[in-house]
Amino acid sequence: MKIGFFDSGIGGLSVLHQALKFLPNEDYLFYADTLHVPYGEKPKEEVRKYIFEAVDFIANQGVKALVIACNTATSIAVKDLREKYDFPIIGIEPAVKPAVLNCQNKQKKVLVMATELTLKEEKFSQLVKSVDNQDIVDSIPMPGLVELAERFEFREEQVVPYLKKQLASFDLEQYGTVVLGCTHFPYFESSIRALFSEEVNIISGNMGTAKNLKNILASMGEINDGTGNISFYQSGVKVEDEKTLGCYKKLLKL
Repeated sequence: MKIGFFDSGIGGLSVLHQALKFLPNEDYLFYADTLHVPYGEKPKEEVRKYIFEAVDFIANQGVKALVIACNTATSIAVKDLREKYDFPIIGIEPAVKPAVLNCQNKQKKVLVMATELTLKEEKFSQLVKSVDNQDIVDSIPMPGLVELAERFEFREEQVVPYLKKQLASFDLEQYGTVVLGCTHFPYFESSIRALFSEEVNIISGNMGTAKNLKNILASMGEINDGTGNISFYQSGVKVEDEKTLGCYKKLLKL
């Protein structure tokens, strides 16, 4: 059976990229809800509706596990999804804990970049409270990065001006770690790094999520039973267009 990956758009490909390193001999179904991307600035209940519609579709294709490769979707729906479906559901969350551990003894702060909806959710607040006892975590929404990614615009000359505008009120010298709290954001790591000193760590939850997926499948005894085939869907429609498939496959190799 396949492993499902779900995101509002192409960001989840950055998580699938990591999963392919750990689990190359699996079959995958990647679902991007491109009709409704971006999720991060929409009303919560509207987004929940889109998420459950997508996961219903994925479940009907037959999957042995599902990765919610979207921080926003994880933050607002993963608990209820796990109650509804009987296959393992692996969520992703901003890598706040390792970021805090990295910075707390270095007199440096943590900057979390995510979507507005992720940052507003109680799940994120509780995550920060559980690890940040020195008040070193700051956050900022970066909705424009999702929009740029969905237009396949990744060049620094397109990205850096937006980043500089968003970060204009921040003293970037005080940060030791930047957390990419949206799966679209790793595509812009080079542009983000250009604004910070070389000593700054830039991390995401992608690798940890992929490792968690592998561990769960191994515990189930359901690992390495595929051929590496990946099928792509956009809001319930299988992707057949060669140009779109080419873009997806290129992002998987970045």
